[in-house]
Amino acid sequence: MKGSLVTIFCFVAGCLTGILSGFDAEWIHTASLWLLYLLMFQAGMGIGSNREVPSMIRGLSPKIVLLPVATIAGAVVLSGIASLLLRWSGSQCMAVGGACGYYSLSSIMINRLMEPTLGVTLAAELATIALLANILRELFALAAAPFIVRRGGAEAEIAAAGVTSVDVCFPAIKRWCGDEYVPAAIVSGVIIDVSTPFLITFFCSL
Repeated sequence: MKGSLVTIFCFVAGCLTGILSGFDAEWIHTASLWLLYLLMFQAGMGIGSNREVPSMIRGLSPKIVLLPVATIAGAVVLSGIASLLLRWSGSQCMAVGGACGYYSLSSIMINRLMEPTLGVTLAAELATIALLANILRELFALAAAPFIVRRGGAEAEIAAAGVTSVDVCFPAIKRWCGDEYVPAAIVSGVIIDVSTPFLITFFCSL
């Protein structure tokens, strides 16, 4: 939760800096693109350095694989339904929801991919929504973990955590779901982590 609050603080500080300073917009866009590359490299490093990933992949059961698939499908479908109540299109809402808690990557990707069609202002607005929506998802999965597990089971908590089931929300999952769900949490987080860039790119291209 502390990390999420720091992220929000940095975002607000960036907004204020942009308002009060005269930074060149093109320079900022170029920097964000390289930051995106760095995030993708970091995600690959994190997955590749986990020595347990190969054994988990070899021991995958259909049930474990279905959990991240159901998580992604649920997020995308509900985001599409939510678009009926919002001014954003279904594909734009699905790009936001398809991030499954990956707020840092989703905000940068959506801003870059949607700018040519939406323009600078609307693309930044949608990227901000992606950032806040996915941070709130992470905070909810952390704060409401006991309630989610009690009402929906361990799988519901892992699904709520989304991509963060492998990092930020992992301690909460381990505590409230039990050690037997640790492999499912890690596998789910890794699969969603790998899938997120492709999902966002796909929905932003519609």
